Amino acid sequence: MKYVGAHVSASGGVYNAPLNAMEIGAKAFALFTKNQRQWVAKPLDEKTIDLFKKNLALSGILPKHVLPHDSYLINLGHPEEEKLEKSRAAFIDELERCEQLGLDKLNFHPGSHLVKIPKKDPEYEEKLAKAENDSLDVVADSMNLAIEATPDSEVKLVIENTAGQGSNLGYKFEHLAYIIKRIEEKSRVGVCLDTCHTFTGGYDLRTREAYDETMDAFGSIVGFEYLMGMHLNDSKPPLGSHVDRHHSLGKGEIGWGAFEFIMNDARMDDIPLILETIDETIWAEEIKALYALVK
Repeated sequence: MKYVGAHVSASGGVYNAPLNAMEIGAKAFALFTKNQRQWVAKPLDEKTIDLFKKNLALSGILPKHVLPHDSYLINLGHPEEEKLEKSRAAFIDELERCEQLGLDKLNFHPGSHLVKIPKKDPEYEEKLAKAENDSLDVVADSMNLAIEATPDSEVKLVIENTAGQGSNLGYKFEHLAYIIKRIEEKSRVGVCLDTCHTFTGGYDLRTREAYDETMDAFGSIVGFEYLMGMHLNDSKPPLGSHVDRHHSLGKGEIGWGAFEFIMNDARMDDIPLILETIDETIWAEEIKALYALVK
């Protein structure tokens, strides 16, 4: 069975997120557990935690179908020690907030290497590969440290693939596999596939043949045992553009075909399927349209 929802607002308090999910007919949802553009947030108090759990139960949505996202400020692959330590501390705080709310996942972008390499450089490809691998090692170290800092937690660190915009890591399935290989406690790690990021990262999804080829590649390189969520977004930019700009379903370069394939793919059962499309006023319609694709 599929569990579709959207990244809903937690404005006014995280306890409002389940209520906002209910309003659009969601069976899953994502949220930020703190302001995503600030480093420091007020700790969650018992009243807030209890009200979140109460509203989550009221929504009928299970904790395993909630996919919290960490702050956009965090870069677990940062090349500067001071900023890396700041990111690591903030990430551990995000894990602890999920644990307090009774949630078992934290979705995050792997990070950016921030190395500027001119494309005219004759050694561009070699230098890029080194910058990426060095930074991926730092990401894996950051994740291992976060897991060590939360030894009694069951919150899984769910790496999201990216479009590869700028110096962002994670646009290749090989990047995800590289990180996972270096995680010591693999029961604490997972992956979230974003359809827009996948597509603009260079993996086609538009036809049955292309979809099967992409998913076969993910299965062989990463493994579906690690798939713990998806973001369902159409794409404004074209295939392989490495530009991260989401669109409403069926209105972008991907089209409805890919989402029909996903909604009828048993490998995507029982995980949160989250809309991050650009028009939240039609989320309820998009959710209904997705379920209508199920054969």
